[in-house]
Amino acid sequence: MWSSRRSARPSALAPPRIEGSPVSLTLTVLGCSGSYAAPGNPCTGYLVRSEGAAVVLDCGPGTLGPLQEAIDLNEVTAIVTTHCHPDHWLELPVIRNVFIWFVPRSNVPVYGTAETRAMDQAITVMRSGKTDPLAWTVIDPASELTVGDQRWSFALTDHPVETLAARVDAGGRSLAFSSDTGPGWDFRTLGEGIHVAVCDASHGCEREGEGIPHMSAREAARAASVAGADRLLLTHLAPGCDPDAQLAEASEAFDGDVAVARPGLVLTV
Repeated sequence: MWSSRRSARPSALAPPRIEGSPVSLTLTVLGCSGSYAAPGNPCTGYLVRSEGAAVVLDCGPGTLGPLQEAIDLNEVTAIVTTHCHPDHWLELPVIRNVFIWFVPRSNVPVYGTAETRAMDQAITVMRSGKTDPLAWTVIDPASELTVGDQRWSFALTDHPVETLAARVDAGGRSLAFSSDTGPGWDFRTLGEGIHVAVCDASHGCEREGEGIPHMSAREAARAASVAGADRLLLTHLAPGCDPDAQLAEASEAFDGDVAVARPGLVLTV
């Protein structure tokens, strides 16, 4: 799974753990296709799990099915959306419908930008006598959240709309997610001590300099490297983008272990 200029040992899959100790933080990839769904790969969505919380991080079209394969919907603690582009949040109205009619829930926290909330509310029509099961809170780059044992912080990325990179800390481990960003951003905005950086790598290096508001795999590697991240997970590859080529590009610019996201991947941070 992981590629590294230092080592390709299987032990690079996860940090050393004391035998019998609980897994403190995991990331499940629900979908990771860039900008639009690829066959067998929904748009962006992840499940961030720890001992005390299970948080959906972005919920692009098609991610509800994989979410149900990963967890009982009654166990979802909260939903965090990073920006208003539809490939990152448009499953939210479907989730709302499920929580009203099929898996009754109430006051499920949803966090996202003001633009995302406005778009969600614009297409939400509540039937008379029904209460919205989703409880919205608008967040911005200065926001800090505590969800169970998870601590969340955010930073503004290099993208045409307000887009929030996110950092999650739990159990002494740290996961950082770039969301969508161009090359004018890096993981230093989320602080030091990042164990796993999950980064936008939408295109190959041959398209660098075209003004695309996303990163190449090489740019993603540099964004993680300057922040001293231990490991790098490339994500948001556009359909048709060669994952092996992306892995090779990133591995040349990042000294740690590198992998490419795929649906169903469960990563121990």
